[in-house]
Amino acid sequence: MWVKPIPRLGGILTMIEANPTLSASNLYTRRNQGQLGNSMLGAIETILDPAVLAISLWLIAIGIEGELPPSYLILSLIVFSLTFPGASRLQSSLWELCLDVLYGWFWVALLLLLLGFATGYITQFSNQALITWLWVAPSSQIGAHLLLRGAAPYLLMLQGPPQRAIIVGMNEQGAALATRVNETRFSGIEMAGFFDDREQNRLNQTKHGQLLGKLRELSRFVKENRIQIIYLSLPMASQPRILQVLDELKDTTASIYFVPDMFVTDLVQGRSGSVCGMPVIAVCESPFTGSSGIVKRASDIILSLLILTLISPLLLIIAAAIKLDSPGPVIFKQRRYGLNGEEIIVYKFRSMRVCEDGDTIRQAQKNDNRITRLGALLRRSSLDELPQFVNVLQGRMSIVGPRPHAVAHNELYRNLIKGYMIRHKVKPGITGWAQVNGYRGETDTLDKMQARIDYDLDYLRNWSLRLDLHIIFKTILVVFKDNAAY
Repeated sequence: MWVKPIPRLGGILTMIEANPTLSASNLYTRRNQGQLGNSMLGAIETILDPAVLAISLWLIAIGIEGELPPSYLILSLIVFSLTFPGASRLQSSLWELCLDVLYGWFWVALLLLLLGFATGYITQFSNQALITWLWVAPSSQIGAHLLLRGAAPYLLMLQGPPQRAIIVGMNEQGAALATRVNETRFSGIEMAGFFDDREQNRLNQTKHGQLLGKLRELSRFVKENRIQIIYLSLPMASQPRILQVLDELKDTTASIYFVPDMFVTDLVQGRSGSVCGMPVIAVCESPFTGSSGIVKRASDIILSLLILTLISPLLLIIAAAIKLDSPGPVIFKQRRYGLNGEEIIVYKFRSMRVCEDGDTIRQAQKNDNRITRLGALLRRSSLDELPQFVNVLQGRMSIVGPRPHAVAHNELYRNLIKGYMIRHKVKPGITGWAQVNGYRGETDTLDKMQARIDYDLDYLRNWSLRLDLHIIFKTILVVFKDNAAY
């Protein structure tokens, strides 16, 4: 089932509350829609946002300063790097376009201002220029995207007629692909139909393409009808048929793409690559490899340092209050599973009269007599989690990621829930995608824990820095109105 577009930010928050199974892919992975088979529009959208932000800064600097000082050139380069590649918004409504641009620009501008004040380099820029750029930049982005929408039909005409495509395999994912291509504006692809050897009663019928023939007729049809794109949607179990089809298509010039059978195996960060020159497809991989790992770690260090600096007086007040409220240590240390399933020590403010860390641990429940008076407030407001920012600096945790469970709970649920341990391919987080979608606090049934794991795996599949920032923002809202934590 394909989810209809929903308004960004405000609509997203409403949708999250109304639909607890909302996937993270509906928030930030829509950027690739509309680029299917359309290299010109895709290339323009990739460069559009970064170029508009940089050029608008140059024009403002020249207009106000009378020249383009080196400091503005450096700032434009930083902005270009932060926003490249640009998002695809051809499929968005005007409301979605405006909210998406404003939301993205808010975080970029906030980061730049914080760095400017922290380093003192903000004094290198005119206040008038910066204030003007704060509203001119997003306005220019919106205007540029509207111009591109108006020009898109003419750009498609310059590329020539649409590319004709067929799908081999009239199954569930083949029908879904046909629907997506036909409902995507400016795709530049014309679906001719399907090829499949099965009987009519076994096919997934769709209004976006008819059955054209059997697989033995495929090669001749491709050559006679100038088919340019072929999507192989055969199950992975049909290896002999796939090899036969590929062999018969060697005599054509069509581009061939394999559509993974997502109903056989659910890919986590699935991507193509090579090992010693041999092509491979990742089935389950950490999203934090290469440059993504550097971005994730850098954002953790910067944000945790900033937050610890701001909350240091609060940490001291809470520590003193815990000492006065009940006997025992201020910091509660508990074993958790961290990256790659290795044990780590996680810090929390003590909120109970006991410090359980054995083979059997009972989750906190409503009216739990182990919780102290102050501990109830700390747990309800999540203030007991604040020492974990130290864990983030140590490299044991991340600000956003799957919440760490007690070792005893891990040993229990890894045998009950399929794919449970995959969540440990990344560092555990102070907050996570499950927690902002209603699964914060006690998981007293297997269904609740299954739902939490589903959200954790969804986060791994769709990670982006923007998704992390969205989760942090949503966490603040959840903490103030959620009563699920005991």
